[in-house]
Amino acid sequence: MTNLLIRLFIKDKENVQNQEVRGKYAMLSSITGIVVNILLSIFKLIIGLLSNSISIVSDALNNVSDAGSSIVTILGFKMSQKKVDADHPWGHGRMEYITGFLVDILIILVGFELLQSSVDKIIHPELPSISTITIVILVVAILAKLWLFLFYKKIAKKINSAAIKGTAYDSISDSVSTLAVLVSALIAKFFGITIDGYVSLLVSIFILITGIKAIREIIDLLLGMKPDPRFVKEIADFAMQYDTIQGIHDIMVHDYGPGRKIISFHAEVPANSDIGRAHDIIDQMEQDIFNKFQCITTIHMDPIVVDDEEINEMKKYTEEFVKSINEKFSIHDFRMTDGGERINLIFDLVIPTDEKIDVEKVIADIKQEIHKKNEKYYAVIKPEHSYI
Repeated sequence: MTNLLIRLFIKDKENVQNQEVRGKYAMLSSITGIVVNILLSIFKLIIGLLSNSISIVSDALNNVSDAGSSIVTILGFKMSQKKVDADHPWGHGRMEYITGFLVDILIILVGFELLQSSVDKIIHPELPSISTITIVILVVAILAKLWLFLFYKKIAKKINSAAIKGTAYDSISDSVSTLAVLVSALIAKFFGITIDGYVSLLVSIFILITGIKAIREIIDLLLGMKPDPRFVKEIADFAMQYDTIQGIHDIMVHDYGPGRKIISFHAEVPANSDIGRAHDIIDQMEQDIFNKFQCITTIHMDPIVVDDEEINEMKKYTEEFVKSINEKFSIHDFRMTDGGERINLIFDLVIPTDEKIDVEKVIADIKQEIHKKNEKYYAVIKPEHSYI
């Protein structure tokens, strides 16, 4: 069914890097969600009112909020596709994240509202009147929401959309919620016991947990989070294919919305290479990365000595000692300057952000080890954290 809808409504379905195509996917997912959720909410609301079941009414209102969320998602994608302007040179892509944030707020508000209704129903319980048609519609609703979950999940993965991924989370939580309501209805019908208020309470808690989990993911995107390691590896592997490139470091990835990433890194080239040719290679790499990954890239060229035996030996020695302190540590921008009486070994020491260590002591230990190797050697170390 999902593939059929995609074939019918999205012509250039594989060109997901194109913002217009992404917009079509978002429109398809949102309209599908609106139609399904409105139909489910109407049927559930009617049945809930007729059977006097607060859990079914709660489930119906949850579907109404889902339809509203889909409308907000459409608006978000429309706004995110606005072209760049003087005040927003990187475009409006983060509007997709902002609308995802609003959707998650709506989910949490619905959860709180249902929580209040559930407590009231627990205090004043009434046995609902459950018919066979009620049970049938609840089963259909569970199956419909499971399909919506798979539908949203596939589209979210296809176009890398955090907003639609959040909607997928909401759909699977709805399936669980409706299943709980179904269990409550069956117990009321066949055993004459009302657990309606308690089930509604569980549904509301489940909705709140889902909303909080989704909002945390969106907040991470808005704040700026660590990039996907697979994406970073792809960039690094791609860069290392170029002639004269000896290594890369200090990779930074700035996310301005899906399809709007800004990348920068340092590329090491032999110090004795032709500077003009090396610059041409760097320029070509920036263009090729844009063509392949749709990312604007800025590359800083770092000249390093590769044909000096003493430098190569000390670089390897320093790397091995640093790794012996902590396997996660690394160094880069290694160079040696000979002042006659004193030889400085200058390099950056990369320490993972989450490592709880005494940085000053580590630096002191490295300096001592290098000086022991040769009394003329003095380490000049700049500690830093990786952005990946």
